[in-house]
Amino acid sequence: MAALTSITPNPASSSSVYSNFRTSPLTLSSQITADCSCLLSVRLGLASKQRLASRNRRCLIIRSAATKPAKSPAEEDWKVKRELLLEKRVRSVDAKEAFRLQKENNFVILDVRPEAEFKEAHPAGAVNIQIYRLIKEWTAWDIARRAAFAFFGIFSGTEENPEFMQSRTTFCVESNFGKDAKIIVACTTGGTMKPSQNLPEGQQSRSLIAAFLLVLNGYKNVFHLEGGLYTWFKEGLPSESEE
Repeated sequence: MAALTSITPNPASSSSVYSNFRTSPLTLSSQITADCSCLLSVRLGLASKQRLASRNRRCLIIRSAATKPAKSPAEEDWKVKRELLLEKRVRSVDAKEAFRLQKENNFVILDVRPEAEFKEAHPAGAVNIQIYRLIKEWTAWDIARRAAFAFFGIFSGTEENPEFMQSRTTFCVESNFGKDAKIIVACTTGGTMKPSQNLPEGQQSRSLIAAFLLVLNGYKNVFHLEGGLYTWFKEGLPSESEE
């Protein structure tokens, strides 16, 4: 990953930016350009030493050229994902059918929501492997993404969990499920593969992305919870928490 960061004072300012930095109001703006570089601007509004009514504006520009990593399978276009899901005959089931399959046919519910949501409430007997996690690394690209999230007031930005399918150190799909395992993938809303007037190609969701990754990696008995866990809880089906 290529990364280059430069810090440049505004040429319009002849004196040091840092002398008044501690008492200056600060505004952060963030822009990710078409070539995936990130431009962060930190603007400082400084009162003049003569305490004049007018304010002198100085600018500190931080440029960070961060190359975005190559696209992962989870980032594939929804149209491509949907075609594979239909080709592999991934079946969508409602909450009551999912419960019956879990109880009578040894299906396991794979809850792909974040760990914190899983701990609050989940179907009894469900297994949690989060497909997205909080951003962990501090590469130039990760810093750019954090800044973009923060610009919109989001300070818990997420990223695809690279250890969802395989990992030597953490809980993952391949360490817990054989290729013939009977799995129902679930998230909060569920999404749908069914076309409608407003959504001719259905609606993507975390659980459908997870189902795509499972069949892409050779899993043969993958089902999807239509309506998501929202409907499971609404139906009053067995659930538990870890808090």
